[in-house]
Amino acid sequence: MRLLISLAVLSFILTSAPSASHPTEAPTGFDNTSNGLADDATHEADQMRFDEVELVSDGLGPLYNAQSCRECHQSPVSGAASQVAELRVGHLGPDGHFRTPEIPIAHGAEVISGRSLVNDRAICPNAAFPDNEIQERVSDTETIRAFRLSLSLLGDGFVEAVANQTLIDLATQQCKSSHRKICGQVLQVPIVEAPGQMSVGRFGWKDQHASLLSFAGDAYLNEMGITNRLQPDEVTNICNAHSEPNDTPGPDGLSDIDHFARFVRATKAPARDSQLASGALAKKGEGLFDKIGCASCHVETLTTAPAGTKINGGTFTIPAALGSVTFHPWGDFLMHDVGTGDGILQATREHYGKRVFQMMSDYLSKQDFESSRNKIRTAPLWGVRLRPRLMHDGASVTLRDAIQRHRGEAMQVSQKFEKLKGEEQEAIIGFLKSL
Repeated sequence: MRLLISLAVLSFILTSAPSASHPTEAPTGFDNTSNGLADDATHEADQMRFDEVELVSDGLGPLYNAQSCRECHQSPVSGAASQVAELRVGHLGPDGHFRTPEIPIAHGAEVISGRSLVNDRAICPNAAFPDNEIQERVSDTETIRAFRLSLSLLGDGFVEAVANQTLIDLATQQCKSSHRKICGQVLQVPIVEAPGQMSVGRFGWKDQHASLLSFAGDAYLNEMGITNRLQPDEVTNICNAHSEPNDTPGPDGLSDIDHFARFVRATKAPARDSQLASGALAKKGEGLFDKIGCASCHVETLTTAPAGTKINGGTFTIPAALGSVTFHPWGDFLMHDVGTGDGILQATREHYGKRVFQMMSDYLSKQDFESSRNKIRTAPLWGVRLRPRLMHDGASVTLRDAIQRHRGEAMQVSQKFEKLKGEEQEAIIGFLKSL
């Protein structure tokens, strides 16, 4: 009888334990359907906002890079990556620290400062402002110059839901197990929608954001010139004929940036090539990938915090669709020096807006952001087979090129790759082609 009772109790414990004890696998695919965070009709409506082309009459510009989110995030579906690259520049001051550029526009009538991003496009001269020329141009003094490819956003709802401590512990374990040869850097960054609150950065090539809503507000202003409640100040008011913010709430109470964030949170994780993944070559390559140390930074599996956990300064509660979910990004979302860093410092007011940046300036000034100038966030490898241009700058066009460019913390790993037999190298490349 006691045995039967014990078995019954054990069965109850196993079936009634919190979902955190039994993580579920993240849904994958490129079918434009929701991961469960929203119903498919809502997800489709949010995608329409994401895909919408902004016009000057909507507040586009005055300086901008793209006319829609999809323009920079669409291959093979909305939310994914693309070939679009943005330009960032700067220089070193007399103290050896990074300085953002000062770029004169309108024949010197105004100087754009406080941002490393240089917009490629402008809305004027136009019929309304025939005599205003505001195109940004880089001067010879800006000797630090870099291009960065747009990143895929697919599956980023799961990334956002990873607990800060998970990433902190990962960085600690990396450093310990490699005897300090590989040490991912954790950056605590402002949550723009929760002024005064910080979290572990994980979005953008420099981990400049921890929140997808913060990320959306940043991109809407800096890439499209659309002011919003998180980023209410135009980069320049020359040629601007619109009241601020340009992005205002609709009948449902949500602004475009809310729809963008919800759309990304509801995207499925990139799916593997099932045919290649099940093959002997990819399986062999995966073992070698791990054996030579690639998986130290290109971490296969992460698990999100439980549903109900409040994140982003308490402004977002992890829903059931994102809670206690295991996903496979093949990345650690930490900052590393792999010899390809672009020298750009990201902790500038362009990403957080003037008000939040001023509020957090004392904190930010005390952090070791300067040490991250030549570091880049580990590129998650899910979906890498769909990208013809690789690394942060797109300068590598084959997987072998990308592997051989790894230096710095990854030097010993890339050297191990070079020492492998030809067929072993091909197995690793075959594995990467399955991701």
